Formats: sequence, C-alpha cells, structure tokens
Amino acid sequence: MQRVKPYVEPQTIKALQVKEAGEQERALTQNLMGAILCHSNIKQAYRQVKQNKGVAGIDQIAVGDFSAWYAENGETLLSRLYKGTYQPQGVKQVEIPKPNGGKRKLGIPTVTDRIIQQAIAQVLIPIYERKFSDHSYGFRPNRSAHQALRKGSEYAEQGKYFVVDMDLKTFFDVVNHDRLMYRLSLTIGDKTLLGLIRKYLQSGIMVDGVVSQRTEGTPQGSPLSPLLSNIVLDELDKELESRGHKFVRYADDCNIYVRSQAAGERVMESVSNFIESKLKLLVNKDKSQVCEVNQTKFLGYTIQKDGNLSIAKKSIDRFKEKVRSITKRNRGVKLEQLIAELAPVMRGWLNYFHHARCKRLLENLDGWIRRKLRCYRLKQCKRVITLQQFLKSRGVETWQSWILALSGKGHWCKSGCPQMHQALGNKWFEEIGLYNLSSNYEKLNS
Repeated sequence: MQRVKPYVEPQTIKALQVKEAGEQERALTQNLMGAILCHSNIKQAYRQVKQNKGVAGIDQIAVGDFSAWYAENGETLLSRLYKGTYQPQGVKQVEIPKPNGGKRKLGIPTVTDRIIQQAIAQVLIPIYERKFSDHSYGFRPNRSAHQALRKGSEYAEQGKYFVVDMDLKTFFDVVNHDRLMYRLSLTIGDKTLLGLIRKYLQSGIMVDGVVSQRTEGTPQGSPLSPLLSNIVLDELDKELESRGHKFVRYADDCNIYVRSQAAGERVMESVSNFIESKLKLLVNKDKSQVCEVNQTKFLGYTIQKDGNLSIAKKSIDRFKEKVRSITKRNRGVKLEQLIAELAPVMRGWLNYFHHARCKRLLENLDGWIRRKLRCYRLKQCKRVITLQQFLKSRGVETWQSWILALSGKGHWCKSGCPQMHQALGNKWFEEIGLYNLSSNYEKLNS
C-alpha cells in the first residue's frame, strides 16, 4: 500500500527553505573576525579613515599618529579583539546645525575604534549587499542620490503623482539594540563579532567630561552606522515590496508613490503602524505628509509631475546663505580671495544639482553673486574720493564716476548701477576666475 505524503502548505515550505539557507550562511560566517583583522583589511580601513580625515576622539590620538601607535600596540589590540575582551572607548559627542533648524548630534569615536569599525564594515558590506532591496540607495556602493531621484521621476511619469513622504523621528537615537542584534544574528555566525558590534552600539557618550551609557540608538557619525541603519530599514523595504508598493528609500528618507490622496492616506497609516509596532521606530508626524510630488522635496530636489527635476526652494535658500556668509561686507579680505572661496562651494553645489532643469535660475544666481561681489568692492572704497578714483581707473568717465561716488544710495543699490557694471563687468569676473553656474551647467549637461 502506497503511503500518502502529508500536505505541507507552500508558505511553510518557503519558511523552511529560508531557515535552512540562513543556517548555511551563519555556518559560513563563523570566523569573520579573521577576515576583519587580517593585515590587508586593517591597512585598507586605515587608508579610508585617513582619507575621511576627522578630528581625534576622547583619547586625543590624531589620525596621522595612529600608524606609530599601532606599530607599538597593534599585537595587543588584535589579541584582545580575537579573544573578545576589547572594550571600545567612549564617543565624543558634538552638535552640528541641521539645514532646517535644530541640532544634529554626532558621535566621534577614537581613531582606533573608527578603523576597527571601518574594517568590520568592509567585510560585512559585500555580505549584506546581496540581501538589500533594489529600492534602497543610501550609503551603498555604486548607488547614489541621483539614481534614487531618477527612480522617483519614473514613478511620477507613470502617473503616480502623489507621494507618501515619511520621515523617521531621530532615527539614529531610537534604534532598538535587541532587534538590531537579532537581525545581525540571522546572517552572522561569529559570536565574537556580534559581541563587538553590541559593545559599539552601547559605547558610552562623553558630554562635558562625563561618559553616559547608551541604551538605544546607533552612534551616528561612525563608519559602521550607515550599514547598521540599512540593516534595520531593510525590513521596511521587504515589507513594502511584499505589499507591491512603488517606493524609493535613501537612508531614513522614504518616499512611496501612489495614484491618489486617499490611497496615500491609507498607505501612510498602515506603514506607520508597521514601523512603530514592528520596527520599534518613531514616525515624525510633523514632517511626514501625503501630497502631490511637486509639493515636497526629496534629496534637495523637487520632482515635477512630468518626471522632470527642479531644485527645491530650501536648497536654493541654503546655497544663497553660504554665499552671503562668504561675501559679508565686513570681512576685510581681497575680492580675489572671496572669488577663490566661492569656487568650491559653487562647483560642488552645481555638480549635485545639475540634473535639474534650472538654466534661468542659474543665470539669475550668477547675476546675484556678481552683484554681491560688486557690493563688497564698493564697501572697500570707504571714502567718496576713493570710490571715484576706483571707478575712473576701471574706465568709467569722470563725470559718471562722480555721480555714483556722491550718490546717497546704499551699497546694494549702487552695486546695480551702470557705472559699477562698467567697472566690474561680466567679462572681468570671467577673466579673474569667478565660477559661472550657467555656463558650467551647459557643459555638464552637454
């Protein structure tokens, strides 16, 4: 008599297959510390940390001094790491201003801990890259913000004009350690490495000379935190994929594209519940919204309904604020120095934003920057006779130069007068080396 095989549901079979694959992977990752602490990996990690520069941690050892320190203490350090007895030092906390106001807390580990974390990341990134979602673009090799923006533009072109713009509240401060360690243990079989990562998660924060213990969150600013954040949020990616959503995630900035406001409201509620109940993270209700794609910004841009990109107003405002700080009239330095300081700011800004349709905007910004510089040069001519002589030396007729020099108008108003345009014309700025946004925009997009 033929035996009948018991029926097993497909979901159960899939779960067993996933479990078996996970066990095989953990078996292959039981000695990752050997790969992490090999000489070539440590050397590569040191080069990367040195390239990133950065200040010293609480032990005051500078990046450039590490090689001498390592030559003397390296064997002891590696031995303690292999045995699992190494204890990370505290993290120096600093606060930097956020673009939209408030302060962002950054943790600065010691150079030794930065190099160890970088060495860990170099080994773990290839392992996790195979697992991460195609919808995730932040802090990943061969992926960029511009790729994320292109994908968002594609969704808008397909008619998904509404976006669920989700902002996670103080993401790096509230990550649950136990959940993160559980996620790591599903892939990593090396218990010494898992113990070391937990120590880094819990490494104390030094504020005003006092070290306080960390009970949740990841140390934002450390080489390991971008990878850990992607591991935490990969669970969100997989959930959104299983629901069939069209979305783009860059770090903790997640946009889900839908066809109507009502659909967006439903998605916002259900996904928020998942994030807060399952991932134990907080959704920032004040900054999260459902709106048309062109009513919000994403990675500094605004996606239009036809899929084209424009530069978000806040990004323009921040750029202009940087220019204002460089061209302050009371700085007391030569005009040529201002132009030299402006060049890397303008070049870097345009390199990021040249994917937008913004030729007219850039022409206006060029004109505004030239006027700021004319205004600065005017301020340097403190006396009437000094200004008259400067204008005359730049080819302005004597009577015209006296009209402007004797004018009671303010510097900004004077800077827009024909005499100043003649004295410091566009061609002169080009000759002296002022970076031109609109002409370089054409070169970048040719």
